[in-house]
Amino acid sequence: MVIYNNTTSSSLTFFLTAFPGLELVHVWISIPVCCLYTIALLGNSMILFVIIVEQSLHKPMYYFLSMLSVVDLCLTISTLPTVLGVLWFHAREISFKACFIQMAFVHVFSFLESSVLVAMAFDRFMAICNPLKYATVLTGTMIMVIGLVIGIRQVIFIFSMFLALKSTSFHGGQELSHPFCYHPDMIKYSYSNPWISSFLGMFLQLYLTGTDLLFILFSYILILRTVLRTVAPKKQQKAFSTCVCHLCAVTIFYVPMISLSITHRLLNSTSRVVCSILANVYLLLPPVLNPIIYSLKTKTIRQAMLQLLQSKGSQGPNVRRHRGGWDSRGEIAST
Repeated sequence: MVIYNNTTSSSLTFFLTAFPGLELVHVWISIPVCCLYTIALLGNSMILFVIIVEQSLHKPMYYFLSMLSVVDLCLTISTLPTVLGVLWFHAREISFKACFIQMAFVHVFSFLESSVLVAMAFDRFMAICNPLKYATVLTGTMIMVIGLVIGIRQVIFIFSMFLALKSTSFHGGQELSHPFCYHPDMIKYSYSNPWISSFLGMFLQLYLTGTDLLFILFSYILILRTVLRTVAPKKQQKAFSTCVCHLCAVTIFYVPMISLSITHRLLNSTSRVVCSILANVYLLLPPVLNPIIYSLKTKTIRQAMLQLLQSKGSQGPNVRRHRGGWDSRGEIAST
């Protein structure tokens, strides 16, 4: 077996795997996978477009939602080429450099999503527990500072990951468990002790996402205490309803991520098909469901979407009428 001692080797390759044992039906599996990718791309693009165009949505809550949509779009795009390449063209081979870049994107955008969910939890905490200070605290400047802190945090993470992998040796020609590059999956084939590298990665993940999750839980404990002190049942219901979307986003993000991480690091006997399904759920479930949840449960988003669709629909007949007037009389007909 060939051993490569650093990340600069150009001949080090890995082999991606979509659904082990189901290679003959990859074309059929690609149909629902393509549908999910399409929903994720269109849904998040629509959310982002509506927030940019609609002036009434230029508020802190929707700024954070737009950040979530951007992160989901980037996470979806980062895995789309290799996933469809394996399913459509059986293009399994990937160089180490390309694999490292994709792995960096996958983990950076995952941790970015975790950070954005923390920012959204802080937004809900301020709106429910300190409504009088909400407008003065969550100003445009403060939102920019939060975004800057999130960005700096990811730069520190990617720099640490690069330093950790730069001196790591890998065995060439190994088959990965997923149609994309994932750190716990790659590190199993390192020449150094994989347990040390794996648990270092797990410690970093727990440090980043674990602290985020603890902050979110603490925020909702304070929110729950504030809501339960409210006497009016209608106000309680309204307060809880504003948190439903965010709680759903937190659940569909953290549960698959934690499950996949535990499966790779602690449950070595798990079927590769199960690992592959968990990986695809981890990557596709949040980008697919987040825009659906926020579109259905957030009245302002839903109304803004309907208004945009109605305005587009009303412009269609006008355009056709204008064109008809131009064709028949040589000038645009007056309306």
